[in-house]
Amino acid sequence: MMYRTPVVRLFAVWMVSLAGSAFAQTPDRMLVIPFENSRSEPRYQWLSEAAAVLLTDGLRERGAGAITRSERISAFEQLHLPIAASLSRATVIKVGQLLGAVEVVVGSFTVEGDELTVTAHTIRLDVGRVQPQASERGQLTHLFEIFDRLARRLTRDALKTDAAASADPPLDAFESFIKGLLAENPSTKAAFLEAAVREQTDFDRARLALWEVRRDQGDHDTALATVRAVRPTSPLSRRARFAGGVSLLELKRFDDAFKSFKELLDENSSGTPLSNAAVLNNLGVVQIRRVATTDAGTATYYLTKAAEADPDPDYLFNLGYAYVADGNHHGALYWLREALRRDPTDADAHFVLAAALQATGNGVEATRERDLARQLSSRYEELDGSAAGAKASLPTGLERIAMDLEASRALRADQVIVNSAQREQRDLATFHLERGRRFYEKEQDREAMADLRRAVYLSPYEAQAHLLIGRIHLRGGRPGDAIDALKISIWSEDTAAARVALGEAYLKAGNPAAARTEVERALELDPASADAKRLLGTIK
Repeated sequence: MMYRTPVVRLFAVWMVSLAGSAFAQTPDRMLVIPFENSRSEPRYQWLSEAAAVLLTDGLRERGAGAITRSERISAFEQLHLPIAASLSRATVIKVGQLLGAVEVVVGSFTVEGDELTVTAHTIRLDVGRVQPQASERGQLTHLFEIFDRLARRLTRDALKTDAAASADPPLDAFESFIKGLLAENPSTKAAFLEAAVREQTDFDRARLALWEVRRDQGDHDTALATVRAVRPTSPLSRRARFAGGVSLLELKRFDDAFKSFKELLDENSSGTPLSNAAVLNNLGVVQIRRVATTDAGTATYYLTKAAEADPDPDYLFNLGYAYVADGNHHGALYWLREALRRDPTDADAHFVLAAALQATGNGVEATRERDLARQLSSRYEELDGSAAGAKASLPTGLERIAMDLEASRALRADQVIVNSAQREQRDLATFHLERGRRFYEKEQDREAMADLRRAVYLSPYEAQAHLLIGRIHLRGGRPGDAIDALKISIWSEDTAAARVALGEAYLKAGNPAAARTEVERALELDPASADAKRLLGTIK
């Protein structure tokens, strides 16, 4: 994950579209929901999450595409769903559909004395069919074997793959680990995870979870020491070394951080590009933050490689930000717009884009981007960003560190939820645009302007809304305001209609030369435009 402060609260789960998903659905993509504590016994509540963790592990070890815990938690947090509470069947199905799951696994457990009974079944979301129930029973001390058998039954007796997990930790250590994951208070979380590590010194999964807690607390020295204790032979060694590189970066030990990430990159030179994207991004961040030597590679070199491997919006933003620092404003414009195309609510990207636009002489567009940044984040309310030097006008430290070796925001659940919320927002923007258009045609300009401004707020790059706003200003005798609005419309989408309207505005403002230029451009876009020909005749 990235260090990043949310700037917009997403819609609640009942507002999420059920039909769409950015994930390609595969036959074995499964979402495991925490099991229901049938008897609501508080001392065994941790088993609810433990069941989901163990069953997810078992399914993945057998080649099933079970959605990871981090992905599930991210989705629940974005949707404001309680992580530990029981969910209705309808909500479970909605979340599964949103995440592109073909099957959702739900279950329950009971503990009688020392005996644990677990029951689970899958729901096929594509046909709405509940599959036959599977149950397993055994001593609580045999927790791992019970869920191993359950996973085998749900995957129809498939064998474990070669990527099977390492030896199971002691039950007490695993209980502390799960309680650490569930704890809300960072101190409590850390205490449970430290207990898990004390009970099993090579419990590397707990070490990585503890690293996350210390990282979030800003205790980077302790975080670094935590992951450095992970054995080189551990299956989690690569993730631990990546986490250590992040800690070195946060400690401003840039040379050591660069060396750590570069070694990871070189060792995985034959791996897929996607598997190196987070490493490449962090190499770029190191080069932004330190006085980089030319022979080590520039920040833009590594960030370009990261963006090519994985179009994560954060990587695209970093690349645009690095280009601004290098004074390559045209390169910055391209990559920042690409970042905003994937995440239109990114306040930092809007503000950096404004600085790049200002540096290239596009003052009107720059003003709009700064206004958007202020609407999206209070950070920019006091910052001007309109100085001639884009680099000098920007706050430092905006670059984003990849915190997870395997996560991609282009593919993660939270991006799917953002996309779903954006679809809702676009639909609402379209509604206001069409209503504004009807008011405009009836010459009810005040009502039209109110709806069109709502459309622009919801969809800042809606060219037709800016065109109609420009025409309203023109009809109201405000050619200066019309010129500003029409320039933004053209910047969003260059059309003959907008060029003609801008020509009319220039003519009313007493600038026939500029009007002629716009009309000629309109005729290039649409040689048959009657409005352009009429206006050209007026100018002559």
